[in-house]
This record gives sequence, structure tokens and C-alpha cells, in this order.
Amino acid sequence: MAAPVSRGSRGPEPGAAPYGNFPNYSRFHPPEGRVSLLPQGLLSSLFPAATRPLLGLDVGCNSGELSVALYQHLLGLQDSNSSPEPPGAGEELKLLCCDIDPELIRRAQQSSPFPASISFASLDIMDPGAREPFLSSYLESFGRSSFDIGFCMSVTMWIHLNHGDRGLLEFLALLASLCTFLLVEPQPWRCYRAAARRLRRLGRHDFEHFRSLRINGDMAQSITRILTQECAMELVCSFGSTSWDRSLLLFKSTSARAEGSD
Repeated sequence: MAAPVSRGSRGPEPGAAPYGNFPNYSRFHPPEGRVSLLPQGLLSSLFPAATRPLLGLDVGCNSGELSVALYQHLLGLQDSNSSPEPPGAGEELKLLCCDIDPELIRRAQQSSPFPASISFASLDIMDPGAREPFLSSYLESFGRSSFDIGFCMSVTMWIHLNHGDRGLLEFLALLASLCTFLLVEPQPWRCYRAAARRLRRLGRHDFEHFRSLRINGDMAQSITRILTQECAMELVCSFGSTSWDRSLLLFKSTSARAEGSD
């Protein structure tokens, strides 16, 4: 998850990203490290006969580099941001990407090579007053009530640290209610400790909920348990781990939602 950083005359402090809104995030966790784990033809295998365009939701998209890489990989496009969008690509997949940091969204909008198919919007996903009318309006523009696939890439920790155990449970339940399939990359617990140390080194207050979190330890296991036992989803596949030791987990809704046709 991302949120605005303090931008004084000298710019943001190094590491001052208590919501995960690192300005150059893709430099130390490059998109290729995730998309290379995903099989070619994933969309076709998940949605062999669904109504097009498929709708995707990317929560906590930062400045959009990973969103663009996911879009390119899922549609089998060239890995070049300079290539024009192929005709018909937008008829296959529409991707809505949101982040709480308006500056990161501005950068994403300016650099996106696929403005007709990828929409970037500043949104606090944990604010129901902002979230519900925005997402409803987007879905209704396609005559839909849910997304076909959601992406939650290294976001769960920031929701957890800033909103506590209850916030994490609410967030995962929300995504499960919104998406037929959900691809999650949870941060391991050691990343929680590193984030807390980083704030302390900057002389800032610790995360409000860090020391009271009862959901801890193996976070991939915990998030899998929550989604499968409390959110009516099943684990479809684990695509392995990135070089920085984060799992890519694909879940599917077990509710009666009709894929691509609601």
C-alpha cells in the first residue's frame, strides 16, 4: 500500500515510506522478478470462454512499472514501453490500478504506454467512503459487479502495519469479494521488522499496530489460511518465490460468481 510521503524542499527522506510508497520501488524489486514466475497464457487458461474484456484490479500499484509489466506479460506483448499498444489489446483486458499516493499515480499516468487499457487512480482502498463509489462506478461502466482478477503485490504488510489485524482481515475479505481470481505476494515477517527498524532509524514513531499484531510469523501461510477459511477462496497455485523470497499465490473465489459474465 502507498501513501503520500513528506516532500519538503529537499525531497523525501530516504526510507521515509511508512505506507510502502517508495519513489523508486521498481529499482530494488524489478517487475521481471515477478512476471517471470507466471506462466505464458495464464489468462486464457483461467478464462477460456469468459466475456471480454476481462477486468483486472491492481491495488497499491506504486508508480505503475509492475502494473505495466503484468499487463504486457498477461497479453503476451513485447517487453518494451516504447512499443505502441497493439490493436485489440484493450478488448482483451482492462486494468484498473490504484494507489493512495497521488504523486506516484501522476508518474504512472505520465509514463504508461497503454493509456487506453490501463487506468491509474489515486485511491485509499481502506476508505469505504472513497472506495465504494469509485469502484462501483468503474465496474458499472462495463456492466459488471466484480473484477475477473486482482493483484496484491507486496501490499499486505503495509495494510497490516497501518491498520492492524482487523484491517488486514477486512482488506483480504474486500479483495475476495471483488475478484474471481486473486494473485497475492505477501511480505514475510522479517520485512515487518525491517520496516519498523527503518522508521526508528529515522527518529519516527513506530507503526501503531506493530507490537500488538497477533497475526504474525509465516505470513504466506497466515494469508492463505485467512483467504481459504474466512473469505471463500481456494488456493489454486503457488508460482514459486522471487529472488527476494516472496511467494506468488493465486487464489480463486469459491462463491457462485460467474467469471467474466456478471
